Amino acid sequence: MHVFRGIPTLAKDSTALTIGNFDGVHLGHQAMIIRLNEAAARLNLISCVMIFEPNPREFFAPSQAPVRLTSLREKLEIMADLNIEHVHVCHFNSSFASISAEDFIVRIVRQGLSARWILVGDDFRFGANRRGDCGMLKKYSLQNGFKVEEMKSYTLGGLRVSSTAIRKELAIGDLDAARCLLGRPYSISGRVVGGDKLGKKIGFPTANIQLRHNRPPVSGIFVVKVYGTDEVSPQTEVHGVASLGVRPTIYENGKPVLEVHLFNFDREIYGCHLRVVFLQKIRDEKKYLDLGRLTEQIRHDVEKAKRYFLNS
Repeated sequence: MHVFRGIPTLAKDSTALTIGNFDGVHLGHQAMIIRLNEAAARLNLISCVMIFEPNPREFFAPSQAPVRLTSLREKLEIMADLNIEHVHVCHFNSSFASISAEDFIVRIVRQGLSARWILVGDDFRFGANRRGDCGMLKKYSLQNGFKVEEMKSYTLGGLRVSSTAIRKELAIGDLDAARCLLGRPYSISGRVVGGDKLGKKIGFPTANIQLRHNRPPVSGIFVVKVYGTDEVSPQTEVHGVASLGVRPTIYENGKPVLEVHLFNFDREIYGCHLRVVFLQKIRDEKKYLDLGRLTEQIRHDVEKAKRYFLNS
């Protein structure tokens, strides 16, 4: 997969194109990508996805924007696994937001990406003030040399699969429901960075995973499995227990931190890029009166996580 920053003035290859935020790359997004790849193969076009960074809602109203399900890197990794050939990451800023719908069609869709076949969702909007929609694309399709298809919302058991629905399930700790909508277990990827080493002092050393965004969609204590500890064998799986939260026993106004205690593991892995897969929620985060009580609770959490793996 080739990743490009921005849109060229004139495309080198003709594409089958879809456009969106693709946060989570859930089952609905995957269905779109499968359909896109099928069209690209049938029409001898490059399969191409155009995404935005940051999410337009993060640009216009940062404090009101929804929490992210996936970082940009995670999103690209999943798209690579789905065999997309080109991804164009567009920096969403005031200049991009001011592009008229008509100019978007001519300058970006036709010239910059040379789209010959376009797939969009039924809620797709584009251009300044969100004036463009699927109807406008179809109106301009003949004179601009492309065909437009609209994909209806993807449903599962009568429920519309959406990033919003997944966020709600994660917020209440229903990892099974989130997994059904995502088509895979929820995970967070990040690099191991230095921490305050408190876990090591109380007998439970942790790997501290760098969070790309300070508003993760889950919080609490979880049973997890981790990939990436062995660079030679990246599919090696290590079991553990993770804490994702603000650590109220230690800090009054802490920022969210993802810490993972790995079972039967004692190697230094600073700098490794790990993927933490959330399997089951053990409990919510809680403030304890002292470190001794916190340590005792961590011991119980570890025992519960180990029993999970013994019984699974």
